[in-house]
Amino acid sequence: MIRAGIVGGTGYTGVELLRILALHAEVEVAVVTSRADAGLRVDALYPSLRGTIDVVFSLPDIETLSQCDVVFFATPNGTAMLMAEQLLVRGIKVIDLSADFRLKDAQEWSHWYGMEHACPDLISQAVYGLPEVNREAIKQAQLIACPGCYPTAVQLGFLPLIENGLIDIKHLIADVKSGASGAGRKAELATLMSETGESFKAYAVSGHRHLPEIIQGLTFAAKEPVGLTFVPHLLPMIRGIHATLYGQFVTPAEGDITLADIQALYEQRYRHEAFVDVLAPGSHPDTRNVRGSNNCQISIHQPQGKQVIVILSVIDNLVKGAAGQAVQNMNLIFGLKEDAGLKIIALYP
Repeated sequence: MIRAGIVGGTGYTGVELLRILALHAEVEVAVVTSRADAGLRVDALYPSLRGTIDVVFSLPDIETLSQCDVVFFATPNGTAMLMAEQLLVRGIKVIDLSADFRLKDAQEWSHWYGMEHACPDLISQAVYGLPEVNREAIKQAQLIACPGCYPTAVQLGFLPLIENGLIDIKHLIADVKSGASGAGRKAELATLMSETGESFKAYAVSGHRHLPEIIQGLTFAAKEPVGLTFVPHLLPMIRGIHATLYGQFVTPAEGDITLADIQALYEQRYRHEAFVDVLAPGSHPDTRNVRGSNNCQISIHQPQGKQVIVILSVIDNLVKGAAGQAVQNMNLIFGLKEDAGLKIIALYP
């Protein structure tokens, strides 16, 4: 039985980890930390977990966390990097859901996240936890940097075209919408119901902190720098991400390629992926069809048969975009079936 600890068990991704791990046959949730709620039973704060989680919130103490085999950080940016090294030297696997180890350039990380990186030497050791790209490296990893929610949806949507040189990588566009839970569980004017309800807006158009992460991943796939315009939007819903991705089609040297060929390419690329579902031609994925699940649904379009390719990619930002993908990584690290604990059918309606 794998003993798991969760640092930051009171946020949305933390409780989503609890929801998933509570029914994971190979995992015992041994430690859940919260500075504000230390001493309180987890199921007192989250009654939905009554009968499944019998743990009391504790302070985030290294010695207590050292009782675990794996520790998840479901914390704000800047927390995991203060504790990860002490856990790693004790042989504990660390899976970070924040952005602390996603970017390979510490100076760039500091630019986007507004603080100095506390342990830049660990960045090179961190494996980027997108299983559809880094599965074999994840299996050997001690430290996992889980992708952000926007980067997950965008990369999974673009990858097959980029890997096969079928779109102009200098002029990529990602128009992405997210539910309000992506902002975290905190009191903030911009995410109040009276502010988000009956409204829809773009934000961080001049530069969102997920931009360098997406560019890093797509550049790795393309093997050369990419040009990306990324515009996030806030939708009046709780959870879900819808990415509408645009690329200029490039005809390969060997001749013409049809939309049917591209459909087949996507189906082949993700044929063995448990959590990527390429929909039938002409489909339009809906965020409610992945809500609460670890699935990404994708469809491909070529409007009016012209040179623009449109990819639609939807995920649940708290599951495939955070906690579910973290558990997927844990399964790979410990040699379990990749879908263990993650066979979750989406909620409908």
